Formats: sequence, C-alpha cells, structure tokens
Amino acid sequence: MTIQKSLSLSALMIATLAMSGCSKPEQTTMNETKEIWPKISTGIKDDAQMEQQIAKLLASMTLEQKIAQMIQPEIRDITVEDMRKYGFGSYLNGGGAFPNNDKHASAADWIELAEKMYQASIDDSLDGINIPTMWGTDAVHGHNNVIGATLFPHNIGLGATNNPELIEKIAAATAQEVMVTGIDWVFAPTVAVVRDDRWGRTYEGYSEDPEIVRAYSAAIVNGLQGAVEGDFLSDKRVISTVKHFLGDGGTEGGDDQGDNIASEQTLFDIHAQGYVGGLGAGAQTVMASFNSWHGEKIHGSKYLLTDVLKGKMGFDGFVVGDWNGHGQIDGCTNANCAQAANAGLDVYMVPTDAWKPLYENLIAQVNSGEIAQSRIDDAVTRILRVKMRAGLFDKPSPAKRPLSGKTEIIGSAEHREIAKQAVRESLVLLKNKQQLLPLSPTAKVLVAGQGADNIGMQSGGWTITWQGTGNQNSDFPGGTSILDGIERTVEQAGGQVEYDLNGAFSSRPDVAIVVFGEQPYAEGNGDLDNLEYQRGNKTDLALLQKLKEAGIPVVSLFISGRPMWVNAELNASDAFVATWLPGSEGDALSDVLFTKPDGSVNHDFKGKLSFSWPNNPIDNENRGDTDYNPLLPYGFGLTYGDKNVLADDLAEQSHVSQKLEDLVLFERAIKAPWVLQLNSGEQQQVMDSSRAAIAAVSIKTFDKDVQEDARAITFTGDEPASVRLMAPFPSDLRSFVEKQGQLQMQIKVDKAANSPLWLGMQCGEQCQGAIDIADKLINSEQWQTVSIDLSCFAQQGVQLGQVFSPWQLSTAGDWQVSIAKLNVSIEQAQGKLITCQ
Repeated sequence: MTIQKSLSLSALMIATLAMSGCSKPEQTTMNETKEIWPKISTGIKDDAQMEQQIAKLLASMTLEQKIAQMIQPEIRDITVEDMRKYGFGSYLNGGGAFPNNDKHASAADWIELAEKMYQASIDDSLDGINIPTMWGTDAVHGHNNVIGATLFPHNIGLGATNNPELIEKIAAATAQEVMVTGIDWVFAPTVAVVRDDRWGRTYEGYSEDPEIVRAYSAAIVNGLQGAVEGDFLSDKRVISTVKHFLGDGGTEGGDDQGDNIASEQTLFDIHAQGYVGGLGAGAQTVMASFNSWHGEKIHGSKYLLTDVLKGKMGFDGFVVGDWNGHGQIDGCTNANCAQAANAGLDVYMVPTDAWKPLYENLIAQVNSGEIAQSRIDDAVTRILRVKMRAGLFDKPSPAKRPLSGKTEIIGSAEHREIAKQAVRESLVLLKNKQQLLPLSPTAKVLVAGQGADNIGMQSGGWTITWQGTGNQNSDFPGGTSILDGIERTVEQAGGQVEYDLNGAFSSRPDVAIVVFGEQPYAEGNGDLDNLEYQRGNKTDLALLQKLKEAGIPVVSLFISGRPMWVNAELNASDAFVATWLPGSEGDALSDVLFTKPDGSVNHDFKGKLSFSWPNNPIDNENRGDTDYNPLLPYGFGLTYGDKNVLADDLAEQSHVSQKLEDLVLFERAIKAPWVLQLNSGEQQQVMDSSRAAIAAVSIKTFDKDVQEDARAITFTGDEPASVRLMAPFPSDLRSFVEKQGQLQMQIKVDKAANSPLWLGMQCGEQCQGAIDIADKLINSEQWQTVSIDLSCFAQQGVQLGQVFSPWQLSTAGDWQVSIAKLNVSIEQAQGKLITCQ
C-alpha cells in the first residue's frame, strides 16, 4: 500500500493548506503580489515577424470585423450565410449540438459543416476580409459529441491513475479523433481543484489536491497541442483551453457557478496550479469561469483576467467566456455587456440568438467610448496570434487536412486500448473481505444492478448529449458494457454468467457482481446538498442486502462522479470497487476483477484515491485539512496483496443534521433520475435534447436566468396531452407529507385556454391524482409560484410512499405555459398555496 507516501506533503504545502483559510483577500503590496502570481515561462519564442503580420492585418480591419472576431455563436443559432456575412472569429457546438441537429451525424457531416463554415469565413465577397474561423468543442473525455468515438474515463478516474504519461496519450488520441472531424479547438483540460464533492462537476476534476492537477494540465496540453518547439508547436494538433479561470472547484457549499471566498494566496496555491502547468506547456486559450470570487463574477473581474492572468502571469493568448457567462455580470445581459470586454474577456461565447444584439451593442459601445478601441485591438491581436501560432492561416481547409475523413481513427482499436488501460488503472479497491477478489473466471457468476449493461450510465455526463442522458447502448458502436466484459471473460474460461437487473437467479451463484451508482448529469444539475447515496430511496441497498441475506458473496461496482457516503452499501458488500465513470470501454473492468484461467493475477488494482472518501454525508474533508479524518484517506487503494481494512459495522446513521432538505425535481435542468416525458394519444417521447414534440404537445428549452434553465410547453388542444417527470423507481415522499410539505412550481402562462389545466402525481398505472389549477394562475405572462399541499394528492388516493411521477401537467386545451423550477419542500414558498381542507 502507498497510503503514507501519498499522504506526505512538503512543509510548504502543509503550511499553505492549513493556514491560507477562506478569509476575504487582503490588500497586498506589489512585491507580495509578485510572490503570489509568478510569470509563467512557456518556451514559446517571441516572433517579431508574426507580430508585424498581425499588426498589419489589424490595421486593415474595420471595427465591425474586429468585433466579429470576438463573437462566438453556436451551430444551432447561426447559418453558413451568417458566417459569410459577419466573419465570426470562432463558433462552437455545445453539448447535445450536432450538424443538422442530428445526434447520429457522421464524421462526414461534421467535416461538411466545418468546411462550409471555413469557406464562408474566408470569403471576402461580403465582409472584405478572409480570416479563417475556428470551431471549438467540448471533447472532455474523448471526442464525446460524436457517435462511435472512444470515451475515456472522466477526469476523476484519471486522477486515481496518477499517471501523467497515460494522460498525455489520452489527450493525443482525443486530438486525433477531433481532427478527423475537421475541428480546430478543444475546450479542455478542466483543471478545477474540487474542495466540496457535492459540486455537480466534481468528476471533471482530477483531484482535491493541486499536485496531480498541475502535472496533468501540462500533460493534457502537450497531448492536445503537441510539444512547444520554438515559434509554437511541433505538429499543430488542436488548440487547447485551460479552464475555468478561476476557483470554480472551491465555491461555498459546492454550489455550481457559486462564490469562492478563498484568500488570494489560497486561490493561487490551490486553484491556480493547473494554470501554472497548462500555461507553462503552451496552452493558448483560457476559459473564464462562471463562479464569483468574493461576490464578483470572474467574467467581469479585471483584476483576475487582466492584471493577474495577462499581466503578472504573462499569458499572451486569449480569454474566452463560458456559455453566456458574461450575461451573469451585474448590470449585464446576454445581449449587452461592455463590462466583460473591459475586464479582459477577448471572446464572448454567446450561443443563443443574443449574438446579434451583442455584436451591435459592442460596436456602439466602442463608438461611444464605453469600451476603448485599444481594448478591442488587444483582444483581436490575441485572437489572431493564437490563430497564426496554430497554423490556421497556413493549413488546408478542414476537408483537406491530413486526418479529415479518416473515420477508422474514430474509435480505433489503438485508442480503445489506451482507454482500457486507463480504466484498469483508475479502479480503486476500497474493500476486499477475506480476499474475495480476484474472482475465478470458471465460477458461476450472477450480475445485477442498473449499471451492469448501461454504457451511457458508465460514461456519465458530457456523453453525446450535454447531460449524458437519453442514450442507449446502440449509441455506442464499438463500446462495451461492464456486463459484456464479464460475459466474455467468464464464458471463455468455461464459467457461467446469469444476468438479472434485480438480482433474481435460476441457479444459486458462487458470487454476485452488482453494478450500481449515479445516473448521468452535468454541471449544476449534479449539485447535491448531501453526499448520502440514494438518500430516502435505498433501492440498491435493498438489492445488496437481499443477496447478502441469501448468503451469496457480493462484489459491488460503484459508478459515480464523486466519492459518496455509502457506509450501508459498504457493510452489505464483501468487496467494493470505486469504478468512477469508466467510459465506453466497460469490458476492461473484467481484466482486473478476474484471474487468468490458471488462477494467476491478470491485472492488479493500481488506482489510489485522489479524493478523500467521506465519513459522513455533509462534512467534506480534504488532504491537508486540520483534524483530517475521512473514512478512507487521499491515496488509499488496496491491491490484491493488501489486508482488508474496512469492517462490516460502519455507522449507517449519520450524526449530522437531519433537516429535511428540498427534493429538487427541476432546477436549471431535470434532476436525475427523472426524465421529462411527453404523452399524446398513443404516443410517448422522452425529451433528451433542447426540443421535443409529438402530436399535441411540444417543449423547448430557453434561458430565464441562466443557460437553458426553463422549459416552454405548448399544448395544441388537438387531443388530450401531458408532460410528466418519470423515474424507473419510486420516491418516498411520506416524510414531506408528515411535515405539511408542498409540491412547488414556478410557472408563467403564455397563453390561457378555456379548459382545465391539471397538475398531478402518479404512483402507478391506476394510482394517480390531479388538481385543476387553471383558476389559480395569473394570466399576465408573469412568473408565479404555485404550491399544492401534498395532502391533496394523498386524499385522492396517491400512495406517497411510492411516487413514480411527482409532477405532471395535462390538458385537452391549447395552453401555452413555461416552467422554471419544481421541487417538494416543507418550507412555505411565496405565492399561491392550494390546500384541500
């Protein structure tokens, strides 16, 4: 074991972690500030000739052309003709955006769009200039928007490997698959140092400690871009982006897009180390973060973006915003924000139809003097510098580049083997009672659990779709589930495998492998207030206990994007493996779980915790904290030669506050495990992208306060129709009923009909209740909160101990409404309360 080695810190880091604290940043002298923020050496030589070319090109550009270089729209919101007319400096596809809006778009479809956009950008017939555009994409664990791509483990799993050389191979393979589709720019690596695992982006971080993050950032940049060589890169692969600057992993309570109140010294020591590594390796772009630092949004922080990043650290590339992040600055909207440019933002990521008024407003603000012309010239100089260094002015068009169209590279055997190595090295063995593992492949094996044959679940968020939801195994050609690997290994050795989701078996097995864990999520949709796994709905624990009571040895494979409080599940397991989010190569797990046919070890466990494992669901402990006392420490991980350390009597009742927290159903997005289902007549459809429609009902996402945080629902009135939240297993709402809880909904009436609008719950085929809320709504296109006492549904016969659908709207009329938040709460919300006394 390597616990002592991995827990050792230098005296300097111990002092930093223990003393830096979270106080408000103090005023520092110039000398003190220089000590906090060092000048980063990149190895890129100054190129006077290139700078002269940039200056000459800049002098030939109109203000309109310069502003267009600073605008980054999304493929769903612009056309090729828009690109020809305006000449945008860049564009992107967000998670769940595809060429032709086709989830199954081929590599040829991606190249065709890249080629058309490129040719339009260099067509000077309308805008008089021919600067090539560049396409940016979130290839965060492989080229994850493209069907058939190799999906590597998410960053939390890669952190457990502690293998920078492997990380560089992964980045290089990702770059190749991206280049096959003609794309220039990747929004990676994420270098957040996660300090509260309740954060919904925990799995995007490599570690709670900056040590691994710093080394990995350099490795990823080298793999994506190629090594620095003189003027820039040795082979000019793709442009990388170190993100999100700065402090996103340290927000209070793990709140996504929240406030980081660390001191300035801690901001550098903990949260900036990925930039030391990534910028030192030559990363050319940095993405600004959604979060605030002491209440000031980073997108609007001149001190951090300009004084620190560009000034003290010497970054000479450009800063790109995150998804309409500029619109969150006080006084700004998505369509109007001079403050961001003045703070140092060089490229506005504006993925909605707000791009056009933003473009027009920026022009007007320069003309009025609100934004200095020099600031615009600086931004565009940086953009042109990155493009020239990356060779965009010299490269062939996307369709004619060396790797374009070589579809055999996407999901190639070579890349999948790299991914399999990463899976094997990322697995962390937490418990191995009586040396149950490794298993004999000649055994009789029962496989159970919702994650066993679910490639989408094992891949997590940022997988084809933004949230990673709405995917089937057929969406992963060439990929394998965990079950696939177990069946291959055992059947080849002469053993037997029986698979049943719920753990039923026809003949008694020698061992049961149960695969369970978190459903996919991304960003704030994964935020939690409590790390207890399946809090209030212990269906997976019930499965483990059923098998344990039957005397069957149980191996638990836990799929998750973070460590979680799973004491009860650990107690019910003989062996317990943290698999994290392994990606498309699920069969690699069996290489570690089973011996060779001759009984010798095939692959031993190598993974070590890069996140401390919690000893309760609330208190988040990190390496180096005062009174550090996790259940399992940073660096823990058993091998087959190690003695088991976890007993079967871990406390299953938390001693932290038992306050009944809100059950959030929809806030910014639908919360797992629920999905939004449309129903009309005999038709049903799950909403798995930004729009969905069947016969008499349609839904689309839109921005109310932040990115895609609301849903517009249109009922045509042609036939009865409904929308509802559904889950594969029921929720127990009885505690909320006992405390006079309510179902609460933010709603706006866009068009009222002369017919009932029913708000209901469902607990099975013949178990449901609904209340007409039509006369309770304000018909003035104003947002309002409507709350319904849960006892109303209980009185109608809804079994609140087993609710499959906690919310549904139905009507036979032509209603048009918008919803923005749904939750069950014992706290009285402001607005209309419907009671049934």
